[in-house]
Amino acid sequence: MRKALMTLALTGTLFAQGSIQYPETRKDAVVDDYFGTQVPDPYRWLEDDNSAETKVWVKAQNAVTRTYLDAIPQKAEIRARLEKLWNFEKVSLPFTVGGHRWFFSKNDGLQNQAVLYSAEAPTAKPKVLLDPNELSKAGTVALNGESVSWNDKLLAYGLSKAGSDWVTWKVRDTGTGKDLPDQIEWSKFSGAAWARDDKGFYYAAFDAPKAGEALTGVNKNQKIYFHRIGTNQKADELVYARPDQPDWGFGADTTRDGRWLFIYQSQGTESKNRLFVRDLSKPGSKVEPFLDKFDASYSVIANDGDTFYVLTDNGAPRKRLVAIQRSKPDPKDWKVLIPEDAGTAVLESVGLVDGHFIAEWMTDAHQRLKIYGKDGSFQKEIALPGLGSVAFSGRREDRAIYYSYTSFSDPGSIYRYDLRSGKQTLWHRPKIAFNPSDFETKQVFYPSKDGTKIPMFITAKKGLKLDGQNPTLLYGYGGFDISLTPAFSVSRLVWMEMGGVYAQANLRGGGEYGNAWHDAGRLKHKQNVFDDFISAAEWLIAQKYTSTPKLAIQGGSNGGLLIGACETQRPDLFGVCLPQVGVMDMLRFQKFTIGWAWESDYGSSDTKEGFETLIKYSPLHNLKPGVKYPPTLIFTGDHDDRVVPAHSFKYAATIQADQAGPAPVLIRIETDAGHGAGKPTSKSLDELSDAWAFCVKNL
Repeated sequence: MRKALMTLALTGTLFAQGSIQYPETRKDAVVDDYFGTQVPDPYRWLEDDNSAETKVWVKAQNAVTRTYLDAIPQKAEIRARLEKLWNFEKVSLPFTVGGHRWFFSKNDGLQNQAVLYSAEAPTAKPKVLLDPNELSKAGTVALNGESVSWNDKLLAYGLSKAGSDWVTWKVRDTGTGKDLPDQIEWSKFSGAAWARDDKGFYYAAFDAPKAGEALTGVNKNQKIYFHRIGTNQKADELVYARPDQPDWGFGADTTRDGRWLFIYQSQGTESKNRLFVRDLSKPGSKVEPFLDKFDASYSVIANDGDTFYVLTDNGAPRKRLVAIQRSKPDPKDWKVLIPEDAGTAVLESVGLVDGHFIAEWMTDAHQRLKIYGKDGSFQKEIALPGLGSVAFSGRREDRAIYYSYTSFSDPGSIYRYDLRSGKQTLWHRPKIAFNPSDFETKQVFYPSKDGTKIPMFITAKKGLKLDGQNPTLLYGYGGFDISLTPAFSVSRLVWMEMGGVYAQANLRGGGEYGNAWHDAGRLKHKQNVFDDFISAAEWLIAQKYTSTPKLAIQGGSNGGLLIGACETQRPDLFGVCLPQVGVMDMLRFQKFTIGWAWESDYGSSDTKEGFETLIKYSPLHNLKPGVKYPPTLIFTGDHDDRVVPAHSFKYAATIQADQAGPAPVLIRIETDAGHGAGKPTSKSLDELSDAWAFCVKNL
């Protein structure tokens, strides 16, 4: 039977739904028993993305989708405008480690990947240090992590292929621009922390996966290794491993004085962590517990000898900066330097530069930059142009910081700020062919289903008429303690140029107001996230920004789950749904790659309580035959080893079979692409022009 059906698939059998003929998708009699509840999973076979049958299905789905999208007459014009606006110089913050060389990345405009440059000074003429565009004609090899040694002479850099999370680490001489023979394989979710003598670095890696399972196999038992420059990876020292705790993940960091190695232990996506320490000044010293109760988050930002400056939410749900002595880790012995904000602001990050603590605060989902003395005394706030996002760089020895500011309608600028004189100078301002003053952003606070006030940014052309006829894109995420702050996007700018409104809702589950906000949108409270998003849509309609036929919703990854859940709960509310690389099968996400790590936010179907919560909102399991679903374009990548494409495959097959209305329900499967990171510019432009063309046709 299977062979016969495969033959039908190979001949391109289609079934009609409205005006579109979708590929036939075989159903199997697969049923799982969850604590006495029988749950069918007829498309289980699509989980094998390496099978010939799945590849035929992918090809057939893409053919139908391409036929539909390529026939939209506005698509070429949208693609041309996206490309024109995208073609501007994009530069990162400059930084130095040893003070001998400076580093920054730059994309000239339409390069598939940004290029890493080095220079003798921030104002000196730079030279190319690493150009990933030379590593792949299609631009599918991306720089995925870089770490400069303490004397600026060596660069450890990670490369990922086709969007995979797997990273190969290499080492380059920053003076000659040539690679050393060193190479590290099977590293994932890791940086490179250099020893103070620059003779090697610490990194995290997994055991090599079994053949054929590199993109789907479960990742557990991460370990910390030390690689000595000039040696083979097989000789690397195993520094720390916990075979008794296979779910523990690790990251390494070293202090600027070279004395301490910190090992951060995480568990899934919990914001909490444990902290272990090793005194590198003592040969043969062991890794020892330091802050290991797994009761809060801890991040060491600097040290003076055995006094560590730690950013933590222990005793402060919105975080504070404290000084902790190595020999006195008990909270009663801590010295508070920057206390938790008395209001609702979150202390997001801190750096120590020229005897000052530079603090990045988030207030109502936008960011501010403040300066404090070494004793924690407030000194001043750096004035920013408006509601936006900020980031900074600076070493302890520097007398100045570099900081960037950006907003929804402003691509942002990078400034040098002298901490002693207070003088500010412009280092880089992008040149882009549009006028930011043509647009305006406002922040509103709307009530969710339970009355909770939710912040939302709304950006559009000035003079917007509230007549309910504006095409509106509502975006959200709502999970994993991740905050959505204002950010510039060429694609959203094009959307607004076409007359669209862009709305970004700061849903519960994120980190916009600290731990309580996150907790209110996870586990048994996850439905709050969907209620917040649905309420945002209803508010936009009630205030006449838009109407259901004009409203598109978009989100990726956990945000893809958001779109799928809201589409299945309120198919009557939206004009277009754009779920991207979404977690759609909430009963089996934990069975692939790093999916098990998300149980801290979602729970698990392996427990009765988890199953009873997840089955209520799992997008895949809440699609129903006979329902008229809105126009839907699902996005995934065939090399996504974060949220495996099976989630989107099964969702697409199910919604196509269940769709009772004439609206298209299509899937766009990008080849040689993963979860999103490192995606080449050319692929991004193609994907975005498809998305906006789909919206134009269906709104």
